[in-house]
Amino acid sequence: MVDEEKPGRPASPIRVVLAKIGLDGHDRGIKVVARALRDAGMEVIYTGLWQTPEEAVRAVEDEDAQVLGISLLSGTHLALAPQVLNLLRRRGLDHVKLVIGGIIPDEDVPQLKSMGVSEVFSPGASLEAIAAGVSALVGND
Repeated sequence: MVDEEKPGRPASPIRVVLAKIGLDGHDRGIKVVARALRDAGMEVIYTGLWQTPEEAVRAVEDEDAQVLGISLLSGTHLALAPQVLNLLRRRGLDHVKLVIGGIIPDEDVPQLKSMGVSEVFSPGASLEAIAAGVSALVGND
């Protein structure tokens, strides 16, 4: 792909911040996703376990990321997603796409999307589908 602003040069890679928000200590899945996104050519910053919404949004701002991916296995997605979206808006980061992965009941997906979550990836999502989905959100498909 060629960057329109710099003819003949490759487009800048998509920058993704991944975070585990809350007290959930299970991070194997997010590490696998981080590697898959990296292997797909994205720049991935994994902030680690036990992040607060404020820390995750600060990382997005510091890293100039286009996507924030959070992994939630604790059932707190309906409480944490609005907090993260509100923080992104307050920091002037409305353009950042929020994606959520983890144990999300199918019936909660429409509500998350109506809040402003760009995409929800369930445990059955393939790594290829996640990488393609993130790329499509940023317009690099």
